[in-house]
Amino acid sequence: MDTPTWVWLVTVGVTIAFFVFEFLAHVRTPHEPTIRESAAWSAFYIGLALLFGVGIGLVNGWGFGGEYFAGYLTEKALSVDNLFVFLLVMSGFAVPKRYQQKVLLIGIVIALVMRGAFIAVGATLIANLSWVFYLFGALLLLLAWRQLRHDDGKDPGDNAITRWARRVLPVTDDFHRDRLVTREAGRRMVTPLFITVVAIGFIDLIFAVDSIPAIYGLTEQPYIVFTANAFALMGLRQLYFLLGGVLERLVYLAQGLAFILAFIGVKLILHALHVNELPFINGGQPVLWVPEIPTWFSLLVIAAAIAVATAASLVKTRGKLPRKRFEPTASPRTNSAGRVDATKGHVETSEG
Repeated sequence: MDTPTWVWLVTVGVTIAFFVFEFLAHVRTPHEPTIRESAAWSAFYIGLALLFGVGIGLVNGWGFGGEYFAGYLTEKALSVDNLFVFLLVMSGFAVPKRYQQKVLLIGIVIALVMRGAFIAVGATLIANLSWVFYLFGALLLLLAWRQLRHDDGKDPGDNAITRWARRVLPVTDDFHRDRLVTREAGRRMVTPLFITVVAIGFIDLIFAVDSIPAIYGLTEQPYIVFTANAFALMGLRQLYFLLGGVLERLVYLAQGLAFILAFIGVKLILHALHVNELPFINGGQPVLWVPEIPTWFSLLVIAAAIAVATAASLVKTRGKLPRKRFEPTASPRTNSAGRVDATKGHVETSEG
């Protein structure tokens, strides 16, 4: 798949334009989106992603089109997992709902930038070092195991980066509308919203480690990797508000994602054997007798895994209240005005 420089430039430019539009049209004025607004924009972005995939299939062939759809499905599923962690972070920092859109948009932009850097590195490694497929495959199998053993009770916002930020930066007790930085008593200070963004940025970095090897297991085309990631992240903000409490019901999402990551890991290792150059494996020659998993089969398996995990989760939690998967680790501290100290509390304020 030959992608001219001008196509890359147009694609990146349009992607930036969409996020600028998101900020100007939806985020600049703080508000909590309605279900109708979230559903309409989610449908728009999903429809746009599907149309783009059809375009790739018509222009470049359906082999590449299939790779795009498999990559998009995988990245969308991983993005939903991102959303659940974002939900925990928002609750942990007691971010009022009308300010959450700004945090989400900044977090999504950070995620796309980080994934762009990982995509460039991955493309360089794949082009020059065929053994990197073994490394990616092993990494995905390890990540699948980690996904199965993930700790629901752990506060994702309590990490080394946010602890460092709290230590070295002066943080206000309260939110100052949707500002990241403000002044109190003539002193420049960051707000709890800023610390929330730092937490989500760190989480985005961790998720990029899962995401990029996974999609490189489905396609070796950097353009497909980038566009699948971009479309998976577009509309994620609206999806967050649309799904709402449904996220809490996806109790088997981790198992479904673990299966997908393990499947792609095996696929990568099989492909690595086909392009093998390591001297201690088959004398440095390709192992051609092992099967390669075709794109259409990968697409089928990924779609089935997502469908089964979702259906099983909804059946399991039918008629039940959402499972409490995160408990506050500290009681909120109130200031003289009776407002929650968002740097210490882990419950949502009355502003939300």
